Amino acid sequence: MSAVVWIAAASLAAWLWLLVGQGFFWRTGHRLPQRRDPKRWPSVAVVVPARDEAEVLPTSLPSLLAQDYPGRAEVFLVDDGSGDGTGTLARALAERHGGLSLTVTSPGEPPAGWTGKLWAVRHGMALARAREPEYLLLTDADIAHRPDSLRTLVAAATTGGYDLVSLMARLRVASLWERLVVPAFVYFFAQLYPFRWIARKGGRTAAAAGGCVLLRADAAERARVPDVIRHAVIDDVALARAVKRSGGHIWLGLADRVDSVRPYPRLADLWRMVARSAYAQLRHSPALLVGTVAGLAVVYLAPPVALFAGLATGTAAAALCGGLAWSVMTATYLPMLRYYRQPPWLALTLPATAFLYLLMTVDSAVQHYRGRGAAWKGRTYARPDTAAPEESRP
Repeated sequence: MSAVVWIAAASLAAWLWLLVGQGFFWRTGHRLPQRRDPKRWPSVAVVVPARDEAEVLPTSLPSLLAQDYPGRAEVFLVDDGSGDGTGTLARALAERHGGLSLTVTSPGEPPAGWTGKLWAVRHGMALARAREPEYLLLTDADIAHRPDSLRTLVAAATTGGYDLVSLMARLRVASLWERLVVPAFVYFFAQLYPFRWIARKGGRTAAAAGGCVLLRADAAERARVPDVIRHAVIDDVALARAVKRSGGHIWLGLADRVDSVRPYPRLADLWRMVARSAYAQLRHSPALLVGTVAGLAVVYLAPPVALFAGLATGTAAAALCGGLAWSVMTATYLPMLRYYRQPPWLALTLPATAFLYLLMTVDSAVQHYRGRGAAWKGRTYARPDTAAPEESRP
């Protein structure tokens, strides 16, 4: 048997395993679990870190202020050194729309060892703590919530006894590049962190989606967040790991009432979003980088190559294995495309999109070794060997 046949067979075996052995990651029915209204609605403090968010605040902030929540709730927006008038705009929107009480504050520049967002979150949590809330809703400034979003999150947390409930906000898919890249982003995330495994008590898999995280205040104190994860670039996954390691019960699923309004119209915008944290996801390990590139090539790129090579050379085994692997890949991607209301034929483009992600991951590593670190909104964070002490890392 030729090398192409062996690689195609390996890819087919990998896809058969992914189909049934990776927590059925490709299913999109994992939504907020069954819930009932609590007898007493707990108090909630909503913390919104915001840096240069004037473009999206007119859509997102009024949706937070308009929450139909039966208990006590208030919003703390932390203006993280914005240069576009984010804080002033937030106050004006609160005066215009009313609703929940809004406090706008600024923490100043983060000290060494802190990423800016987590420093802003820490500042907001410290202010909220004076109100003694039972829950904290950590939500990004680009996230729009339906009026019953907070209510359903709290009901799910209290009914299921969860310390952390997080929703993967439905990202915007309007431009061509968003249609190609965004559904695949969520698909790959679910493949790395199968939602069903995250909810298992005692299981090792832990993740959250930083745009929408409802967290019990006492669980945050027990896990020592955000201080224990102050250096984290991928802060949502680090947060979930810290909570779960401290004995917390966590849940993550897809959203029906939470949407991101941030546009990514160009490939360059999406490239920066992915490359910013891709190598951090691999713990800045060259070995993991090589393994990831090889894995992406075998699992996603080999099937179409083997199919067409087999047809061109008359190698039936290569064509059969490649075609079957590509078919399974396509079938597992269709539910995510339906969730994002995209045409089914886009499933055939997943190998090309995976190749883009491969290039983004390599570029993330290149930027790291050039000493640029992870950049976001005008800030460049230190490489891990020059940041927080190792013992502070989750």
